[in-house]
Parts: sequence; C-alpha cells; structure tokens
Amino acid sequence: MTIFRPVFILIGLFAIWQLIVSLSGAPPYILPGPAAVMLAWVKQPDLFISHGATTALEILMGLFLGFVLGTASALCMAYFRPAQRWMLPVLVISQAVPVFALAPVLVLWLGYGLASKVAMATLIIFFPVTAAFYDGLRRTEPGWIDLAGTMNASRWAILRHIRIPAALPALGSGLRVATAVAPIGAIVGEWVGSGAGLGYLMLHANARVQVDVMFAALLTLALMSVALYFTVDLAVRRLVQWQPEDTPSLD
Repeated sequence: MTIFRPVFILIGLFAIWQLIVSLSGAPPYILPGPAAVMLAWVKQPDLFISHGATTALEILMGLFLGFVLGTASALCMAYFRPAQRWMLPVLVISQAVPVFALAPVLVLWLGYGLASKVAMATLIIFFPVTAAFYDGLRRTEPGWIDLAGTMNASRWAILRHIRIPAALPALGSGLRVATAVAPIGAIVGEWVGSGAGLGYLMLHANARVQVDVMFAALLTLALMSVALYFTVDLAVRRLVQWQPEDTPSLD
C-alpha cells in the first residue's frame, strides 16, 4: 500500500483539479484541465525534458554548493569561537535582505547563464543547512562531551566522533527544508533573465497565452521537486538509521 500511496495522491489531486475546472467553468486560457495539460506535455516531450534538465542541473548544483558551504560554516562556528562571533551576525544579516531582491544583481554580475541561477539556489539553501547543523552541533548531549573529556579526547576527536554524529539528525532536517526551497532560487533566477529552463519556458508560454504549456512546465517542476525531496529524504534516513522514525502519540 505504501508503494501505491503517491499514485493515489496524484490521482486524487488530478480529480480535484478537474472538479474545480468543471464547477468553476473557467475557460481554458485561465485554467486548463489536467487532460489538456497532459496533452500539451505529450505533444512536445523533448521541450519539457530539455528545459527541465537545465532547471534540474541548476537545482542540484545549488543544493550541492549550499550544502558544502553550509556545513563548512556551521563546523567553523562550532569549532572556532572567534569565528562564531564574526560569522553568526553576517549569517543573520544575509537573511535580512530578501534573496529574490538579489536576483537582478546576480544576473547583472554573473550573466544570463547557469552561474546566476546556481548562485540564487545556493543562497537560499545555505541558511537552513547552516542554521540546522550549527544548532545540532551546539545541542550535543553535555554528558557525552564530559565523558570524552575524562578520557583525554582531543577537540577534533570529540567533534568527529561525538558532535557531528549527534548533529546529523538536525542536519538532515535542514537539508530537507533546503531541498524543498531549492527550486525557488533557480526558477526566480530564470524569470529574471535566462535562455533556458522551466521558468524561462513558463514566461514565454505566458506571453504567447499558451496556458496549457505553462501549466505543463509547472507540473514538470512540481514532479521533479517532489522526486528530489523524497530522494534526499531517503538518503537522510539511511544516514541516520539510529534515529527513531515515529514519534510517540500525544494521547
């Protein structure tokens, strides 16, 4: 039953979509039905696959860079107290400026190619990974650290064998959040300026009143994002197998 659950959910969402179209009587140029959107996809699969591949590459590169920079920053703040005093305020200030407002600047600096979209995705991913991992490193069980200290363990040994493993569940939570928001950076970057990608395709379809194509691109992005999220979630579950899957009931 677990295997078929996503299929049932998808069928239910399509049914609700079709019901809304039927009850509202919205014209196709406002809200096309799922059949029209699927037909638009079937007519031009290469179009959506090629633009989807571009967006997927931007998301994956941004996710990788954001993960590497985020974990490195969290480790640096946890291991070096002077770095914490300097980096933490910068981290907070970096979130005070909306990342979307930086999109035109990044396109101006890095151009209309891949770099500006990857930079957007990296900026969005960086904060949840850094904040979650750093919080996990700070909240390591003090008794474990005291016990390691009585055994004359070095700071590096404590960090490697105790603090990092203890912080992995928190890092996993931050990575799940980052994966969920990663497509936002790539799509916003494509909207500001690009020559390929699902965001670029959506803008051009909207300008030509090809609403079915626009919805097909949006559906492609949604399915791609969901697949990426569950892939990362599965990897995190494998990484922290000792963490209990279910929480106790409040009853």
